[in-house]
Amino acid sequence: MTTNEKRPWLSAYPEGVPAEIDPEGYASLKSLIERSFSQFESLPAFSNAGTRISYGETDELSRHFAAFLQARGLRHGDRIAIMMPNLLQYPIAVFAALRAGLVVVNVNPMYTPRELEHQLKDSGAKAILVLENFAHTVEQVVQDTDVETVIVTEIGDQFPLFKRVLFNFVVRRVKKMVPQWNIAGTIRYRAAMAQGRRASFEDVEVTGEDIAFLQYTGGTTGVAKGAMLTHRNMVANILQISAWSKPWLEGPGDIGAAPLPLYHIFALSVNLFLFFELGGHDMLVTNPRDLPSFIKDLAREPVTLLTGVNTLFAALLESPDFQALDFSKLKICLGGGMAVQSDVAARWKALTGQSLCQGYGLTETSPVVTANPLDGREFNGSVGLPIPSTDVEIRDDDGNTLAMGEIGEICVRGPQVMRGYWQRPGATAEILSGDGWLQTGDIGRMDEEGFFYIEDRKKDMIIVSGFNVYPNEVEDVATAHPGILEAAAIGIPHEQSGEAVRLFVVRRDPELTADDVIAHCRENLTGYKIPREVVFRDDLPKTNVGKILRRELRD
Repeated sequence: MTTNEKRPWLSAYPEGVPAEIDPEGYASLKSLIERSFSQFESLPAFSNAGTRISYGETDELSRHFAAFLQARGLRHGDRIAIMMPNLLQYPIAVFAALRAGLVVVNVNPMYTPRELEHQLKDSGAKAILVLENFAHTVEQVVQDTDVETVIVTEIGDQFPLFKRVLFNFVVRRVKKMVPQWNIAGTIRYRAAMAQGRRASFEDVEVTGEDIAFLQYTGGTTGVAKGAMLTHRNMVANILQISAWSKPWLEGPGDIGAAPLPLYHIFALSVNLFLFFELGGHDMLVTNPRDLPSFIKDLAREPVTLLTGVNTLFAALLESPDFQALDFSKLKICLGGGMAVQSDVAARWKALTGQSLCQGYGLTETSPVVTANPLDGREFNGSVGLPIPSTDVEIRDDDGNTLAMGEIGEICVRGPQVMRGYWQRPGATAEILSGDGWLQTGDIGRMDEEGFFYIEDRKKDMIIVSGFNVYPNEVEDVATAHPGILEAAAIGIPHEQSGEAVRLFVVRRDPELTADDVIAHCRENLTGYKIPREVVFRDDLPKTNVGKILRRELRD
């Protein structure tokens, strides 16, 4: 069998994108970031709220923080938790930890004490860096964990003096965004940096087989598990998406907006590491839900790359201030984390002139598996083609490979696939085979050109009278109605059909009725897919990165 028969998608690859990458292109993430420090020393690396730091400054600051961590007794393989939104402190701390051979445990700052305690206990983290706004959560659980060092930072800690004092005063005194907390032995971030400046950094050998991140799954399918992402996994995926992007991204001179939190695997790989490998400038957005501030950032520095999820793109499209922006420099718009809806994609293209490029990935794959070509093709509803050095198959429940067009479970093999779940060999064995194939739990199909389409998660599929109904399809049809802002479909028990579709709707038009919604769906869906019930809500429950939580709606 030829390579193209095994990988039919290669014939649809854009010109200039290779079929393979060398996953050993860098010995580790440490090697990658240190190469960029040297090669792009004078260029801007990151900005936040108008303050920039260069590659050279990031080198120096991360070296100081790494020296501090070593002085506190953290050694190769120890875990450090980082609990903050997108601030300049985030890349500094992550790079410091990786340079010291530590394992980064990314923590959602919005976690409840129960969720945080589980993650700290499960990972065995010995240190945590937390934004002060969330220190009260750490206070409630830290005594029951292995954490020995707590570093607390304030929002403005990397800003120039006057701006720092002003920002921190506004956050603490004016907006009162910092609840009371008291953790014995805490050290402030700026004091830690001062100590690190006086200490010497001991260079550490880091290999591709070392764990770089314990990246916890979102917990939407049960208890959160830590995916062990090695340096080789991460390097491979960065080089894969770099190869996919380089014909269109120049690197130096490109500006990327990072509205999704860097602790999320999509933004971590694409915004943080891809842009750093290319030599680009990453604009960190601390609170994308504050749309006016985010749009001001976009007006201040017109971006060439914008990443987001469907809900963010939809919200931006509703803003007159966003509609008035200059999009002449915008080259690539990437959607991930959830399905991009066709109506949103069409309106986005009409406004910005750029297609929304949808991809697919998982925490367990570092994360990118497939992506649509970045050559300006029209939105086609697919999640694209497998990226270089990646094999994807559609399999049935017995593990048999299905023919083109048939629907089954998406299975993935490639150098970006995780080593396994941290301290969970049983859970690892359930989804990861001995020859490296990962069962994703996602349902999809491949067309004749090699493009993949996601039908849904196994658990989200609705079965009506023996027929499969995929919520994404129902939601996509519903949101094409001009009176609907957002929609989510779930299955509910039904006496005759086993299950029926219930559709939750957030209205754009306050006069919209359930009959209007059902009539619209009837025009676009076959009978068994039409919602039996329509429930209007003011909003839909979402994760911190904007994915709709169907589980909460089912509950």
